Amino acid sequence: MLYKDLSAEFRYSDERGSLVQLVSKGYSQVNVLKTNKGVTRGGHFHKLCHEAFYIVSGSVSVKLKADNKTEINDFSEGDFFEIAPYTEHEMYFHESCTMIALYDIPVETISGKDIYRSE
Repeated sequence: MLYKDLSAEFRYSDERGSLVQLVSKGYSQVNVLKTNKGVTRGGHFHKLCHEAFYIVSGSVSVKLKADNKTEINDFSEGDFFEIAPYTEHEMYFHESCTMIALYDIPVETISGKDIYRSE
């Protein structure tokens, strides 16, 4: 597999609703992405940062490429996964989707952005 399955640190639910604690350490940048149906995102890789995604709602198909290997994986609500540096990733959204993206180091550095377009 070209990605790593992650587990939330803590989950709780009762009649009021639910709480999911994803992480308490290890990431320094956190983004919330809301993407409309029919959109493609990504088409790049990072040389330095590990990028993790938690699907809040909806679903996404993720095409991953590394070491002459390509795979497409479908993720949906509650899935949590991480992509290592040098793994190209492109996401296609068959439906509207909200997800959280976590980076172990910020994408923007003093020397520029750690985002490189796939060839």
